[in-house]
Amino acid sequence: MSQEFSHLDDAGRARMVDVSGKNDSVRIARVRVDVVLNSETMRLLVLKALPKGEVLGTARIAGILAAKRTAELIPLCHPLALDFADVSFDIDETACIIRIEAEARTSAKTGVEMEALVAAQIAAATIYDMCKAVQKDICITDCRLVYKSGGKSGLFQAD
Repeated sequence: MSQEFSHLDDAGRARMVDVSGKNDSVRIARVRVDVVLNSETMRLLVLKALPKGEVLGTARIAGILAAKRTAELIPLCHPLALDFADVSFDIDETACIIRIEAEARTSAKTGVEMEALVAAQIAAATIYDMCKAVQKDICITDCRLVYKSGGKSGLFQAD
């Protein structure tokens, strides 16, 4: 069975994949997620008038820290030395959406998709936490890998 599924041993148990035979390569992953607010919460965010303080700076740092700790959160994920991690925001005031993009880069034997996913989702959860005093029905939606490069599977780019 382990020949067919790299995450399973011969007895069918989950295991960490052995990447010792792989070559290092530059690997990049980008993930996007949307946070949907109501118009009043968006107004307060833009004015930097929310009760818990400046939201996006806090969310950026939380996302970067999360990327660095991904292997502690996902049981079979390889601990990676990140060469770069960042979280950026695009605010659409009209639609009341904060579009988050998280990027992770490494020069390693395995990819950084999980690091980018965790960074984006923790940044979104931090926005929720910073805004929940004024809005309880914040929606975190459409989390997805939008770009990946490096490694054996090569380039992936979402439409």
